[in-house]
Amino acid sequence: MHRRLTLVRTLRLSGALSAAALAVALASAGPAAAHAEVEAEGARALDQNVRLTFSAESESSAAGISKVEVILPEGITPQDITYVEGPKGWEFAATSRGYTVSGPKLAVGEDVEYVVTVRQLPDAKEAVFKTLQSYSDGKVDRWIELEEEAEGDGHGHGHPAPRLELKAAAPGAKSVSPTPAEASTSPAAPSGAPSNEPAADAAADSSAEPVADDSKDDDSMPVAVPLGIGATVVALGGGAWWLRKRRGGAA
Repeated sequence: MHRRLTLVRTLRLSGALSAAALAVALASAGPAAAHAEVEAEGARALDQNVRLTFSAESESSAAGISKVEVILPEGITPQDITYVEGPKGWEFAATSRGYTVSGPKLAVGEDVEYVVTVRQLPDAKEAVFKTLQSYSDGKVDRWIELEEEAEGDGHGHGHPAPRLELKAAAPGAKSVSPTPAEASTSPAAPSGAPSNEPAADAAADSSAEPVADDSKDDDSMPVAVPLGIGATVVALGGGAWWLRKRRGGAA
């Protein structure tokens, strides 16, 4: 009888310890299981108009996800992204380094998923989309670690950035021309276009014209000519007057 009671107590104690161990394991496994991902079936480098599906799991037990910000990898600009669908009421907005998708907070514990299309994937082996996941209480999950940094404490507790592995580009695939927003907003003047020099020359010509007009009369005759004629007439008139006076005195 004593042995039987001891066995029952031992089994009960083992069961309690097992349950406690399982609870601890589940609690510690929660954050490790959470992740953020990007998917595009069969994606290849330089593929065009590719549909990307992003998902991020909630790590909060007290607040809902309200915004996701993505930092685009090299080779993709914010203008290359088109929003397709996402949580109800959420909207897309381009930023200087990527874009945001945000709106009314989701239910506590609800994961977020949305879809965009990219004009063209980069010519690379992978594309990494660093992501900041914000909650309604101000908390932010930073899914920004690269693969070698995401090991965390060695138990998979890091926050790796969503990564899309790309197959080799299809034969003949080429990079498309830059989007209009990437083009220069102040292009150089084309060859042969008028410059400021002709305008400056015209201004110089117009300023010189009055000076030239002062040296001519209405008939384009130099001013010195009529002045010379006038002086000659005066001189001849004075000489004739003097000669008549002299003759009159002699008489």
